Amino acid sequence: MSTRDERRLARVALTWLTEPGTWSVHRLVQQLGPVAALDLLLDGGAPEKRLREVVAARSRAGEARSVAVEALARTERVGARLLTPEDDEWPARLDDLHRLVLPGASRRVDLETAPPLCFWVRGGWPLGETLDRSVAVVGARAATGYGMHVATEIGYGLAERDWAVVSGGAFGIDAAAHRGALTAGGVTVAVLACGVDRPYPMGNAALFDRIADTGLLVSEWMPGADPLRPRFLIRNRVIAATTRGTVLVEAAARSGATQTLNRALAMGRPAMIVPGPVTSAMSVGAHELLREHSAARLVTGVAHVLEEVGRIGYDLAPPARGPDRPTDLLDDEATLVLESLPRRGVLGIDALAARAGVDLRTAMRKLSLLEELTMVIRRDGGYALAPPAKPAGIPATPAAPVAPPTGARG
Repeated sequence: MSTRDERRLARVALTWLTEPGTWSVHRLVQQLGPVAALDLLLDGGAPEKRLREVVAARSRAGEARSVAVEALARTERVGARLLTPEDDEWPARLDDLHRLVLPGASRRVDLETAPPLCFWVRGGWPLGETLDRSVAVVGARAATGYGMHVATEIGYGLAERDWAVVSGGAFGIDAAAHRGALTAGGVTVAVLACGVDRPYPMGNAALFDRIADTGLLVSEWMPGADPLRPRFLIRNRVIAATTRGTVLVEAAARSGATQTLNRALAMGRPAMIVPGPVTSAMSVGAHELLREHSAARLVTGVAHVLEEVGRIGYDLAPPARGPDRPTDLLDDEATLVLESLPRRGVLGIDALAARAGVDLRTAMRKLSLLEELTMVIRRDGGYALAPPAKPAGIPATPAAPVAPPTGARG
C-alpha cells in the first residue's frame, strides 16, 4: 500500500473511531499525520480521558483499519469517492472552522467544531469548485406553504444565476430549495448526516437520486452510517463553512436550522434571514435571530441574497419601489397646481393661483405643462381635471341605439 493510501485509510479509520469535529483528533493529525495519530489512539495514548474511552468502546466493535478497508470497498460499490485535504477538490473554505467559536457554548456539538478529516461524495461535479460559488438555504422541516414557496423561489433564482444551492436534504425548506435549483437546471448539494448511500428521510429518496445524478451528495460519515440525531448538528458547521453565505427561510424557536446560521455568524459569513408573519410559530426563531444579531441581514428574495454574497458594487439589489406614475414627472409647483384643482368642476386661473400659493405667471406655465401631459383640460371660465383614460377597447361613449326601420313589427 502506498503512503498516500495509508494516509487515506487512516483518515477513514479515525472518522469511524471518533465522531467528526473532534478537536483533539484534528490537532493530533495536524501534528503527527493521520497514520501516526491513528497508531497513538489505538495504543491508548489519547490525550484526553473521554477520547480514550470512546476509542476503547469503538475498538471493541471492530478493528479500525479493517473497518476502514471495508468502508473504502463499499465506497466504490455505491459509486461514491473519498476526498481528503490532500485532494485538489477539497473545499479550502473549511479552514475557517479554525476560528469558529460559539459564545456560551457548553454542548459537545457546539464545542467540537474542527474541520472534517475526509468526505464521501456522490456526483460528478468537483466539490471545491462547486462550493466556491454556493449559498446555503436552510430552514424548518415542518415548513408552511409560505416558507416552501420562498425557499423554492430562492433556490430557483440562485441556480438560474449559476450559483450552487446547498442544504441538508431534509423535509420542508431544505427539500424546497433543492427542488427549486433542480427545476432551474442548476447544481444543488445535499450535505448529509448519514452515509451517502442512506437516503434519509426515506421520503426524499427520489430527490437524493436526482441530486446524485445532477449535483452532489456529501457526508463525513462512511457509507452505511446511520442518521443519529447529534450528527445533524455536527454537519451544520460544514454547510455554514463551505458556502459564501447562509439563508434561513423559516425556523421555530428551537429549530436546528438556527444553529447553521449561528455558525455562519460566528465565522463572519453573510447570515441572511427571510422574515415571516409575526403570527407564525415557524418564524419565531428567525425573528429572534434578527433581533439578537446586528450582523444578520433581512432578505426578501434572490436580489437581496446576491447583494450579500456577490461582488461588491456589482450584484446590487434594485431599490424597492411601486409602479411609475405620471405625477412622478412633476416638480413641486406643478404638483401644487394640480392638487389645487377641484375633483369636479372648473376653477379660474386667478383663483387657482391663489389656492396653490403661486404667482399668476407660474400658474400659467405649470398649467401649460399639465395640458401637454393631458392631466388638465381648458374649459370656459378656467381649468378642470382631465377625465380618466378609458381602458383600451372600450368606446369613449356608448353607441346610440339603432332605431328600427319604419313599419317594423314590434
